[in-house]
Amino acid sequence: MNNEIHGCSEGGHAEGWCAGYVFQRVGKIAATAIGGGFLLLQIANHSGYVQVDWKKVEKDVNKAKKHLKKKANKAAPEINTFIEEATDFIKRNIVLSSGFVGGFFLGLAS
Repeated sequence: MNNEIHGCSEGGHAEGWCAGYVFQRVGKIAATAIGGGFLLLQIANHSGYVQVDWKKVEKDVNKAKKHLKKKANKAAPEINTFIEEATDFIKRNIVLSSGFVGGFFLGLAS
């Protein structure tokens, strides 16, 4: 039984490290793509290649924020249930969970 717990802890570390590493890489790639796209749009706008109607962009963003807020309010009970289930799982599997979290942070750091 002790080997099983030890094995879970190692698996948790490895899986957590992989998840953290991937999360870090995907986050950097996404930030670069979004930032680069925005920069190219600004350059194209200032060069006269593209005309951006910023008032329309702002209106659409505000509309999307209102829509997301409505969806979030409807999904709140489901999210609370998910959080409660996740908390119960973590409490029942504290060794695996702590290994995963530790590995996740190591993956973010590397």
